[in-house]
Amino acid sequence: MGSVQRAMRLLECAAGHQHGAPAKQLARETGLALPTAYHLLRTLVHEGYLRRDKGLFFLGEAAERLSSSGAQQKRRSTVVEALAQWRDSIGVPVYYAQYRDGEINVVCVSDTPGNPAVEEWADFRETGHAHAIGQCLLSQLDHEARRDHLERYPVQAVTPYSVRDTDAMLRRLDRMERMAPVIERQEYALGTVCAAIPITVGSSAATMAISLPLQHEARLHSAARQLQGEVERLLGSLAISISI
Repeated sequence: MGSVQRAMRLLECAAGHQHGAPAKQLARETGLALPTAYHLLRTLVHEGYLRRDKGLFFLGEAAERLSSSGAQQKRRSTVVEALAQWRDSIGVPVYYAQYRDGEINVVCVSDTPGNPAVEEWADFRETGHAHAIGQCLLSQLDHEARRDHLERYPVQAVTPYSVRDTDAMLRRLDRMERMAPVIERQEYALGTVCAAIPITVGSSAATMAISLPLQHEARLHSAARQLQGEVERLLGSLAISISI
């Protein structure tokens, strides 16, 4: 345990020197004997947590991966906490999804036993034309990217209310107002209505969405407006979380 603690002290010290530091300086600043520091530094270099260049030590790729992973986890926590807050204040399941590398990716879902999320009975990635999340994400893409997606995942009837063909889907996407909520009624799951709020940061497409049982459809528009207001208030912090 002592060796681990000393190694961590060296890592933290090295991280504070953007332009690198020699072993003697790191040993002095961490209060370690020079032979001990040399031994630990060699081990950290071997494992990739540090790199040595012209006698100076810098953070290595392994340490940078750890840092990146921690930052990613923090960004994810920001979104998870926001979804839980909106789930409770609006009283509906809340979803967060992104369009990344040509795929629809449902990142987080926040629901409760009393307000369960829609069951993914058909792969969300393959049925983007049939649910509010997918339609909202596709509406944020250019025409070429939309057609590319629909060629890879052809439009097909998922329920009797689904869009029937690609041309009809493309026409619908063209008619959607930029940044307006996307409403979907029973196109993916019978007995369920959904709304999705577009979020665009730079070239990234994302969405927050909600779902309700059909018998509560009268609440859908007001709940969507409430979600949109909440998202706009927190967009500053969510913007940095768009890449989780």
